[in-house]
Amino acid sequence: MYAALITGTETVELREFPDPVPADRGVVVDIAFCGICGTDIHAYQSGREYNPAICGHEWSGTVSAIGSDVKRIDEGDRVVVSIAAACGACSACRQGQSGYCQQAFLSAVGRDALAPPHGGFASRIAVAADRVTRTDSGLTDEQAAQVEPATVAFHAVRNSALRLGDVAVIQGGGPIGLGTMQWVRAGGAGNVIVVEPNPQRRELATRLGAHHAVEPGSAADELIKELTHGLGADIVYECVGRGFAVQSAVDLARRGGAMCLVGLPHEEAPITVGTWLVKEIRTTSSLAYVREEFEMAMGMIADGRVQVEPMHSSTVGLDGFEAALADLASGTSDQIKVLVDPNL
Repeated sequence: MYAALITGTETVELREFPDPVPADRGVVVDIAFCGICGTDIHAYQSGREYNPAICGHEWSGTVSAIGSDVKRIDEGDRVVVSIAAACGACSACRQGQSGYCQQAFLSAVGRDALAPPHGGFASRIAVAADRVTRTDSGLTDEQAAQVEPATVAFHAVRNSALRLGDVAVIQGGGPIGLGTMQWVRAGGAGNVIVVEPNPQRRELATRLGAHHAVEPGSAADELIKELTHGLGADIVYECVGRGFAVQSAVDLARRGGAMCLVGLPHEEAPITVGTWLVKEIRTTSSLAYVREEFEMAMGMIADGRVQVEPMHSSTVGLDGFEAALADLASGTSDQIKVLVDPNL
């Protein structure tokens, strides 16, 4: 069996692995689709070494084998990868901070005891049984493979300072930005603006419910001033994942406004501290999600409140994975969410 791994700057390798077998508390999943994430793109651009299981962490599939101690999942179940539930025993859980469970976090970053030596860019994968959730019957496998990034966006909005009626700005019209925009709409924002340089992504943002979609720079500055009578946005979500965009998010916010960091830059982020102080910016940040949010997000995708299928722009096989990464990393791609079908 072969799996695709990012092994260095602009370097992808197809490595051979033995066919996986389930641990006593594990399952083997036959992968249907695995999404290419912004984390994968950053790793490809920078050569930064991530835990192997992170390369391809947005997958859906069908359980083909279960371990002897697995009770809640059966062979033949359609499943999607998620984060482990809080353990209830670590220091964070014992202090009532189950949302920051240390064991669940290790599963999110591919460092749990049953973490596989590769991610979902493979035909099969063996993982801990508590890492998978049964797929909502209302979802296709393509939709299910996009639940994980949609839940990342859901967690960010749920943890942010969003209030009913807010003027909200989302920087970036990629999968996370477009997901964030839809959750912001669902959360009761009064006016939602997406700032994105790509015209195709701006058009899709409008189709998915943004009130306005505008280019970054003076066009965005002027529109936001016009909509807020010169005050600035109530809240800005930074979903670009580039260092320069952190300060621009604060620049677009009003005094007393809020900024939520969602994108993860792989470079340093220069900021003007005086602006943050003068504006008294309230800041939240977001990484991954908690298990309960996964179920909540999946249900709202299944009932149509949030749409992921319009973001799915193409599907490639393992042999097309590197070319798709290079295109997405170019900064000029018209692709939004590329799914990898390892069975092509």
